[in-house]
Amino acid sequence: MIAAMEESSVRIVVTGGAGFLGSHLCDAFLARGDEVIALDNLITGSVSNIEHLAGERRFRFIHHDVTEYIFLEGRVDAVLHFASPASPIDYLRHPIQTLKVGSLGTHKALGLAKFKNSRFLLASTSEVYGDPLVHPQREDYWGNVNPVGPRGVYDEAKRFAEAMTMAYHRTHGVDTRIVRIFNTYGPRMRLEDGRALPAFMSAALRDEDLPVYGDGSQTRSFCYVSDLVDGIIRLLDSNEHDPVNLGTPDEVTINQVAEEVIRLTGSKGQIRSHPLPADDPRVRKPDISRARRILGWEPRVKRADGFERTLKYFRERVARR
Repeated sequence: MIAAMEESSVRIVVTGGAGFLGSHLCDAFLARGDEVIALDNLITGSVSNIEHLAGERRFRFIHHDVTEYIFLEGRVDAVLHFASPASPIDYLRHPIQTLKVGSLGTHKALGLAKFKNSRFLLASTSEVYGDPLVHPQREDYWGNVNPVGPRGVYDEAKRFAEAMTMAYHRTHGVDTRIVRIFNTYGPRMRLEDGRALPAFMSAALRDEDLPVYGDGSQTRSFCYVSDLVDGIIRLLDSNEHDPVNLGTPDEVTINQVAEEVIRLTGSKGQIRSHPLPADDPRVRKPDISRARRILGWEPRVKRADGFERTLKYFRERVARR
Protein backbone atom coordinates (compact mmCIF):
# COMPACT_ATOMS: atom_id res chain seq x y z
CA MET A 1 0.00 0.00 0.00
CA ILE A 2 1.19 3.55 -0.64
CA ALA A 3 0.07 6.89 0.66
CA ALA A 4 -2.10 8.93 -1.67
CA MET A 5 -0.09 11.31 -3.84
CA GLU A 6 -0.87 14.98 -4.30
CA GLU A 7 -3.91 15.46 -6.50
CA SER A 8 -3.27 16.37 -10.13
CA SER A 9 -5.11 16.37 -13.43
CA VAL A 10 -4.22 12.77 -14.30
CA ARG A 11 -3.00 9.92 -12.09
CA ILE A 12 -1.69 6.88 -13.95
CA VAL A 13 -0.66 3.36 -12.94
CA VAL A 14 1.85 1.49 -15.12
CA THR A 15 2.35 -2.20 -14.33
CA GLY A 16 5.77 -3.38 -15.46
CA GLY A 17 6.85 0.22 -14.94
CA ALA A 18 10.52 -0.69 -14.40
CA GLY A 19 10.72 -2.56 -17.69
CA PHE A 20 11.94 -1.38 -21.08
CA LEU A 21 8.64 -0.05 -22.41
CA GLY A 22 7.07 0.66 -19.03
CA SER A 23 9.88 2.97 -17.94
CA HIS A 24 9.68 4.98 -21.17
CA LEU A 25 5.95 5.36 -20.63
CA CYS A 26 6.57 6.61 -17.10
CA ASP A 27 8.92 9.25 -18.52
CA ALA A 28 6.39 10.34 -21.14
CA PHE A 29 3.51 10.71 -18.69
CA LEU A 30 5.64 12.62 -16.22
CA ALA A 31 6.84 14.89 -19.03
CA ARG A 32 3.26 15.91 -19.76
CA GLY A 33 2.58 16.68 -16.10
CA ASP A 34 0.85 13.49 -14.92
CA GLU A 35 1.40 11.61 -11.69
CA VAL A 36 2.68 8.04 -12.16
CA ILE A 37 2.69 4.94 -9.98
CA ALA A 38 4.90 2.15 -11.36
CA LEU A 39 4.38 -1.43 -10.20
CA ASP A 40 6.97 -4.12 -10.94
CA ASN A 41 8.20 -7.36 -9.34
CA LEU A 42 11.58 -6.92 -11.13
CA ILE A 43 11.66 -10.42 -12.66
CA THR A 44 12.74 -8.84 -15.93
CA GLY A 45 12.49 -5.14 -15.09
CA SER A 46 15.25 -3.17 -13.36
CA VAL A 47 15.34 -0.22 -10.98
CA SER A 48 18.18 1.13 -13.16
CA ASN A 49 15.50 1.97 -15.76
CA ILE A 50 13.78 4.35 -13.34
CA GLU A 51 16.61 5.46 -11.05
CA HIS A 52 16.71 8.83 -12.83
CA LEU A 53 13.21 9.43 -11.44
CA ALA A 54 14.34 9.21 -7.81
CA GLY A 55 13.20 12.34 -6.01
CA GLU A 56 10.52 13.14 -8.59
CA ARG A 57 7.54 14.06 -6.38
CA ARG A 58 4.99 12.94 -9.01
CA PHE A 59 6.47 9.45 -9.28
CA ARG A 60 6.17 6.43 -6.99
CA PHE A 61 7.59 2.94 -7.43
CA ILE A 62 6.09 -0.08 -5.69
CA HIS A 63 7.77 -3.49 -5.74
CA HIS A 64 4.71 -5.66 -6.30
CA ASP A 65 3.68 -8.81 -8.15
CA VAL A 66 0.52 -7.82 -10.02
CA THR A 67 -0.77 -11.39 -10.00
CA GLU A 68 -1.60 -10.56 -6.37
CA TYR A 69 -4.33 -8.14 -5.30
CA ILE A 70 -3.53 -4.50 -6.09
CA PHE A 71 -4.59 -1.90 -3.51
CA LEU A 72 -3.90 1.79 -3.98
CA GLU A 73 -5.28 4.74 -2.05
CA GLY A 74 -6.81 7.64 -3.88
CA ARG A 75 -8.16 7.93 -7.37
CA VAL A 76 -6.65 6.32 -10.47
CA ASP A 77 -7.44 7.77 -13.89
CA ALA A 78 -5.73 5.17 -16.08
CA VAL A 79 -4.17 1.72 -15.70
CA LEU A 80 -1.66 0.54 -18.32
CA HIS A 81 -0.90 -3.17 -18.00
CA PHE A 82 2.64 -3.70 -19.32
CA ALA A 83 3.81 -6.32 -16.81
CA SER A 84 5.08 -9.45 -18.58
CA PRO A 85 8.27 -11.12 -19.74
CA ALA A 86 8.48 -10.15 -23.41
CA SER A 87 11.51 -11.83 -24.97
CA PRO A 88 11.76 -15.56 -25.82
CA ILE A 89 14.63 -16.03 -23.36
CA ASP A 90 12.53 -14.52 -20.57
CA TYR A 91 9.25 -16.30 -21.17
CA LEU A 92 10.94 -19.64 -21.81
CA ARG A 93 12.82 -19.18 -18.52
CA HIS A 94 9.64 -18.07 -16.68
CA PRO A 95 6.78 -19.90 -18.43
CA ILE A 96 4.45 -20.15 -15.43
CA GLN A 97 5.00 -16.54 -14.40
CA THR A 98 4.33 -15.47 -18.00
CA LEU A 99 1.02 -17.30 -18.05
CA LYS A 100 0.09 -15.96 -14.62
CA VAL A 101 0.80 -12.32 -15.40
CA GLY A 102 -1.18 -12.60 -18.64
CA SER A 103 -4.15 -14.17 -16.87
CA LEU A 104 -4.18 -13.38 -13.13
CA GLY A 105 -2.21 -10.16 -13.61
CA THR A 106 -4.62 -8.91 -16.26
CA HIS A 107 -7.54 -9.85 -14.03
CA LYS A 108 -6.09 -7.90 -11.08
CA ALA A 109 -5.20 -4.87 -13.22
CA LEU A 110 -8.69 -4.84 -14.75
CA GLY A 111 -10.14 -5.19 -11.26
CA LEU A 112 -8.27 -2.07 -10.19
CA ALA A 113 -9.53 -0.17 -13.24
CA LYS A 114 -13.10 -1.31 -12.56
CA PHE A 115 -12.93 -0.37 -8.86
CA LYS A 116 -11.41 3.05 -9.58
CA ASN A 117 -13.62 3.67 -12.63
CA SER A 118 -10.48 4.32 -14.68
CA ARG A 119 -9.43 3.80 -18.27
CA PHE A 120 -7.49 0.59 -18.97
CA LEU A 121 -4.90 -0.13 -21.67
CA LEU A 122 -3.56 -3.63 -22.31
CA ALA A 123 -0.12 -4.16 -23.83
CA SER A 124 -0.71 -7.02 -26.24
CA THR A 125 1.68 -8.18 -28.94
CA SER A 126 2.12 -9.16 -32.55
CA GLU A 127 2.71 -12.67 -31.16
CA VAL A 128 -1.07 -13.12 -30.98
CA TYR A 129 -0.79 -13.65 -34.76
CA GLY A 130 1.66 -16.53 -34.23
CA ASP A 131 3.45 -17.69 -37.38
CA PRO A 132 1.05 -15.77 -39.63
CA LEU A 133 -0.59 -17.07 -42.78
CA VAL A 134 -1.69 -13.51 -43.65
CA HIS A 135 0.83 -10.83 -44.58
CA PRO A 136 0.97 -8.07 -43.51
CA GLN A 137 -0.98 -8.68 -40.33
CA ARG A 138 -4.23 -6.78 -39.83
CA GLU A 139 -6.17 -6.60 -36.59
CA ASP A 140 -9.00 -8.72 -38.00
CA TYR A 141 -6.63 -11.67 -38.54
CA TRP A 142 -7.15 -14.30 -35.81
CA GLY A 143 -3.68 -15.79 -35.98
CA ASN A 144 -1.86 -19.11 -36.36
CA VAL A 145 -0.66 -20.05 -32.88
CA ASN A 146 0.57 -23.37 -31.49
CA PRO A 147 -0.98 -23.42 -27.99
CA VAL A 148 1.18 -26.31 -26.75
CA GLY A 149 4.50 -25.19 -28.24
CA PRO A 150 7.18 -23.50 -26.11
CA ARG A 151 6.19 -20.03 -27.31
CA GLY A 152 2.55 -20.72 -26.50
CA VAL A 153 3.04 -19.57 -22.91
CA TYR A 154 3.49 -15.99 -24.15
CA ASP A 155 1.23 -16.09 -27.21
CA GLU A 156 -1.74 -17.59 -25.39
CA ALA A 157 -1.24 -15.46 -22.27
CA LYS A 158 -1.64 -12.38 -24.42
CA ARG A 159 -4.57 -13.82 -26.36
CA PHE A 160 -6.29 -14.63 -23.06
CA ALA A 161 -5.49 -11.13 -21.78
CA GLU A 162 -7.19 -9.62 -24.83
CA ALA A 163 -10.27 -11.80 -24.27
CA MET A 164 -10.39 -10.84 -20.57
CA THR A 165 -10.04 -7.16 -21.44
CA MET A 166 -12.94 -7.27 -23.90
CA ALA A 167 -15.04 -9.25 -21.39
CA TYR A 168 -14.55 -6.52 -18.78
CA HIS A 169 -15.44 -3.91 -21.39
CA ARG A 170 -18.62 -5.69 -22.49
CA THR A 171 -19.74 -6.99 -19.09
CA HIS A 172 -18.64 -4.26 -16.68
CA GLY A 173 -18.37 -1.28 -19.00
CA VAL A 174 -14.67 -0.74 -18.30
CA ASP A 175 -13.22 1.82 -20.73
CA THR A 176 -10.57 -0.40 -22.34
CA ARG A 177 -7.87 -0.14 -25.02
CA ILE A 178 -5.71 -2.88 -26.58
CA VAL A 179 -2.40 -2.20 -28.33
CA ARG A 180 -0.71 -4.95 -30.35
CA ILE A 181 2.97 -4.10 -30.21
CA PHE A 182 5.33 -5.15 -32.98
CA ASN A 183 9.11 -5.43 -32.55
CA THR A 184 10.25 -2.36 -30.62
CA TYR A 185 13.79 -1.35 -29.74
CA GLY A 186 15.78 1.42 -28.08
CA PRO A 187 17.69 2.35 -24.92
CA ARG A 188 17.00 0.31 -21.76
CA MET A 189 16.76 -3.03 -23.53
CA ARG A 190 18.89 -5.55 -21.66
CA LEU A 191 22.13 -6.83 -23.16
CA GLU A 192 21.00 -10.37 -22.32
CA ASP A 193 17.47 -9.72 -23.60
CA GLY A 194 17.85 -12.43 -26.24
CA ARG A 195 16.04 -10.49 -28.96
CA ALA A 196 17.83 -9.84 -32.23
CA LEU A 197 19.02 -6.27 -31.86
CA PRO A 198 20.45 -6.47 -28.30
CA ALA A 199 22.10 -9.78 -29.19
CA PHE A 200 23.62 -8.35 -32.38
CA MET A 201 24.80 -5.09 -30.87
CA SER A 202 26.31 -6.59 -27.73
CA ALA A 203 28.14 -9.24 -29.81
CA ALA A 204 29.33 -6.74 -32.41
CA LEU A 205 30.70 -4.36 -29.77
CA ARG A 206 32.79 -7.25 -28.41
CA ASP A 207 33.94 -8.27 -31.92
CA GLU A 208 32.12 -11.56 -31.45
CA ASP A 209 30.07 -13.42 -34.05
CA LEU A 210 26.43 -12.34 -34.35
CA PRO A 211 23.96 -15.18 -33.62
CA VAL A 212 21.39 -15.62 -36.39
CA TYR A 213 18.80 -18.36 -35.98
CA GLY A 214 17.83 -20.32 -39.05
CA ASP A 215 18.95 -18.98 -42.43
CA GLY A 216 18.21 -15.37 -41.44
CA SER A 217 15.59 -14.89 -44.13
CA GLN A 218 12.80 -14.46 -41.58
CA THR A 219 11.55 -10.87 -41.40
CA ARG A 220 10.79 -8.42 -38.61
CA SER A 221 9.66 -4.79 -38.48
CA PHE A 222 11.61 -2.66 -35.98
CA CYS A 223 9.91 0.36 -34.40
CA TYR A 224 11.87 2.85 -32.27
CA VAL A 225 10.60 3.19 -28.71
CA SER A 226 9.72 6.90 -28.85
CA ASP A 227 7.41 6.27 -31.81
CA LEU A 228 5.72 3.42 -30.00
CA VAL A 229 5.21 5.46 -26.81
CA ASP A 230 3.65 8.25 -28.86
CA GLY A 231 1.22 5.76 -30.42
CA ILE A 232 0.32 4.23 -27.05
CA ILE A 233 -0.51 7.62 -25.55
CA ARG A 234 -2.58 8.52 -28.60
CA LEU A 235 -4.49 5.24 -28.22
CA LEU A 236 -5.03 5.83 -24.50
CA ASP A 237 -6.44 9.27 -25.26
CA SER A 238 -8.68 7.94 -28.06
CA ASN A 239 -12.10 6.30 -27.91
CA GLU A 240 -11.03 3.07 -29.66
CA HIS A 241 -11.83 -0.21 -27.89
CA ASP A 242 -10.80 -2.72 -30.56
CA PRO A 243 -7.14 -3.82 -30.90
CA VAL A 244 -4.77 -1.49 -32.74
CA ASN A 245 -1.43 -2.50 -34.29
CA LEU A 246 1.53 -0.26 -33.51
CA GLY A 247 4.81 -0.86 -35.31
CA THR A 248 6.61 0.02 -38.49
CA PRO A 249 5.71 -1.48 -41.88
CA ASP A 250 9.41 -1.17 -42.78
CA GLU A 251 10.07 -4.93 -43.07
CA VAL A 252 13.65 -6.25 -43.03
CA THR A 253 15.27 -9.69 -42.86
CA ILE A 254 17.24 -10.71 -39.80
CA ASN A 255 20.33 -11.10 -41.99
CA GLN A 256 19.95 -7.50 -43.15
CA VAL A 257 19.75 -6.30 -39.56
CA ALA A 258 22.88 -8.24 -38.64
CA GLU A 259 24.74 -6.79 -41.63
CA GLU A 260 23.62 -3.25 -40.73
CA VAL A 261 24.87 -3.68 -37.16
CA ILE A 262 28.26 -4.97 -38.39
CA ARG A 263 28.62 -1.96 -40.69
CA LEU A 264 27.49 0.46 -38.01
CA THR A 265 29.91 -0.84 -35.38
CA GLY A 266 32.82 -1.73 -37.65
CA SER A 267 32.86 -5.06 -35.86
CA LYS A 268 35.16 -7.92 -36.76
CA GLY A 269 32.37 -10.34 -35.90
CA GLN A 270 30.60 -12.34 -38.58
CA ILE A 271 27.16 -13.88 -38.90
CA ARG A 272 26.98 -17.31 -37.27
CA SER A 273 23.95 -19.52 -37.87
CA HIS A 274 22.16 -21.44 -35.12
CA PRO A 275 19.18 -23.82 -35.29
CA LEU A 276 15.84 -22.06 -35.65
CA PRO A 277 13.72 -22.26 -32.45
CA ALA A 278 10.36 -24.01 -32.57
CA ASP A 279 7.44 -21.93 -33.91
CA ASP A 280 9.64 -18.92 -34.69
CA PRO A 281 7.55 -16.65 -36.97
CA ARG A 282 8.78 -16.53 -40.58
CA VAL A 283 7.38 -13.05 -41.26
CA ARG A 284 6.28 -10.09 -39.19
CA LYS A 285 4.91 -6.84 -40.61
CA PRO A 286 2.03 -4.78 -39.25
CA ASP A 287 -0.76 -3.28 -41.26
CA ILE A 288 -1.06 0.10 -39.48
CA SER A 289 -4.00 1.44 -41.49
CA ARG A 290 -6.18 1.55 -38.36
CA ALA A 291 -3.56 3.47 -36.35
CA ARG A 292 -3.15 5.95 -39.19
CA ARG A 293 -6.89 6.45 -39.55
CA ILE A 294 -7.93 6.53 -35.90
CA LEU A 295 -4.86 7.93 -34.17
CA GLY A 296 -3.22 9.93 -36.95
CA TRP A 297 -0.09 7.97 -36.06
CA GLU A 298 2.78 6.46 -37.94
CA PRO A 299 6.44 5.88 -37.04
CA ARG A 300 8.84 8.73 -37.79
CA VAL A 301 12.27 7.57 -36.62
CA LYS A 302 14.24 5.99 -39.45
CA ARG A 303 15.90 2.67 -38.69
CA ALA A 304 19.41 4.08 -39.24
CA ASP A 305 18.77 6.87 -36.73
CA GLY A 306 17.18 4.54 -34.21
CA PHE A 307 20.04 2.07 -34.49
CA GLU A 308 22.55 4.88 -33.89
CA ARG A 309 20.74 5.99 -30.71
CA THR A 310 20.41 2.43 -29.46
CA LEU A 311 24.05 1.62 -30.21
CA LYS A 312 25.16 4.57 -28.09
CA TYR A 313 23.25 3.10 -25.14
CA PHE A 314 24.65 -0.40 -25.64
CA ARG A 315 28.17 0.92 -26.10
CA GLU A 316 27.94 2.52 -22.66
CA ARG A 317 26.52 -0.67 -21.13
CA VAL A 318 29.21 -2.90 -22.63
CA ALA A 319 31.94 -0.49 -21.47
CA ARG A 320 30.74 -0.84 -17.87
CA ARG A 321 31.24 -4.60 -17.88
